[in-house]
Amino acid sequence: SEVLAAEAASCLNRAMAALRDIWEEIGIPEEQRLERTDVVKKHIKSLLDMMVAEEESLKERLLKSIALCRKELDTLCRELQLSPFETEEESTILQMEKNLRTRVEVLQKQKRDRKQELKALQEQDRDLCDVLCTALFSIDTGSVPSLEDLDRYRRHVASLNTLKEQRREEFVSNKRQIILLMEELDHTPDTSFERDVVCEDEEAFCLSKDNIVALQNLLQQLEARRALNEAVCAELRARIVALWERLQIPEEERESSA
Repeated sequence: SEVLAAEAASCLNRAMAALRDIWEEIGIPEEQRLERTDVVKKHIKSLLDMMVAEEESLKERLLKSIALCRKELDTLCRELQLSPFETEEESTILQMEKNLRTRVEVLQKQKRDRKQELKALQEQDRDLCDVLCTALFSIDTGSVPSLEDLDRYRRHVASLNTLKEQRREEFVSNKRQIILLMEELDHTPDTSFERDVVCEDEEAFCLSKDNIVALQNLLQQLEARRALNEAVCAELRARIVALWERLQIPEEERESSA
């Protein structure tokens, strides 16, 4: 900086010497030379004052930015449940402002990412709860979720997805058996639940715990009816055979009847 200052003074001296030579060559009187020199001095002083004011303004803007960044960082650290950000006290104003501003941008992105993930998890949770008829996951939506909250929410949604697949498989398997039994028993669905079970739109069926239990009960009822019918048929066949024996029906006639 001392070298630059010396060069600036040297440039100024050369310029003033050149001006004096020009004024002398032109023949400008000494009094006017002094006036012109004063004008040059004032012009240079005005220019330098303006440059100093601009740099002072820059310094003030940097200090204001540092204060705002510190305040924003304190808020973000509380919202994200992080330790307060420590700055290097020996760093320059310019470096400190850059470090703080960069940290604010990083934490703002973390905040946006967490909120976006929370929103996505809530949408999945609502869809799954509609299908499974379960309660929504309890979480404070008014604040930024912690990493632990998001991890618990992810595992909750994953468990609901697993439960949904398990119940879907059970529903499809039981539905297939129920339809076969109804056809075998010549039974027409006569309740709203039975109609919901055998309808073609499987995605519309609510996979609640109560519905799965009701589905199992319906399957057991149809199986019991089939077992009862089979028992009645076996008894009737036995009676027919006994009557064939008593009436001494020929084997050929028995086979045609059977």
